[in-house]
Amino acid sequence: MSFNTTFGRTGREVTRVGLGGEGVLRTFGREEEALAVIGESVAQGIGYFDSARVYAGSEGYYGLFWPEHPSQRAGAFQASKSASRDRSGALADLETTLSMMGLDHLDLWQIHDLRTWQDVREVEAPGGALEAFLEAREQGLTRHIGVTGHHDPAVLTHAVQSWDLDSVLLPVNPVEGLLGGFLTSTLPSARERGIAVVGMKVLGAGHYLNPRAGVTPELLVRYALTQEATLVTVGCSNPREVQALARTGREFQPLPEKEEARLLEAFRPYARKLAYYRGVI
Repeated sequence: MSFNTTFGRTGREVTRVGLGGEGVLRTFGREEEALAVIGESVAQGIGYFDSARVYAGSEGYYGLFWPEHPSQRAGAFQASKSASRDRSGALADLETTLSMMGLDHLDLWQIHDLRTWQDVREVEAPGGALEAFLEAREQGLTRHIGVTGHHDPAVLTHAVQSWDLDSVLLPVNPVEGLLGGFLTSTLPSARERGIAVVGMKVLGAGHYLNPRAGVTPELLVRYALTQEATLVTVGCSNPREVQALARTGREFQPLPEKEEARLLEAFRPYARKLAYYRGVI
């Protein structure tokens, strides 16, 4: 299966795995390590790079890397996010993001961490953040816009069904395969509309790993891609983890049904507890 795929209805080509904004990127003052991880991602052919205004020094790390590697930037898909709920705050965030990264546009700008119906009302109200995102796309400050969420599937599904978006970032892991919601409502709604689906929380911040039981990062990435996510993002802390992520993306084959069923059964007794990123369920 190809390492590349199409980013929803945009027609843009992206890699099946992307460098997440967690790991060493969500730190301050670790420039050497962060630049090594970004550089290894580029060297491995990974083309999707995640960040956010609130992810510590992540935007600044990219701001150190891209100006020194303009040819690699030309082929990269750079994403970031704003958690502001009003138009003016979001536009201010975008201005800061572009300045920090040394860029004149993003490939994807996302409404960050949509949690509650109050968030929805604020974002889509007159003067809300959605206006800023639509304006930024129209003006070319970002090529595409999206929404992210891991708190309430119903809230995120509303955004996917109601807003003019290009992507959605949501949790894709065995816990979600058992609980339903994000994978049974939000993901199918996105695919129906041609909206790209980006998977996060794939490793559960490392909590889901159990090498003795065969639950490895590679297996969890394969599970996420088997759920028909367009691509998955994983935070990395060193070049070795980047290499493993890229290899899994290049060699991806869907999990056989029996293997997927065994993985879900291993998580079943702990599913609700392991959904630490959700609201009350």
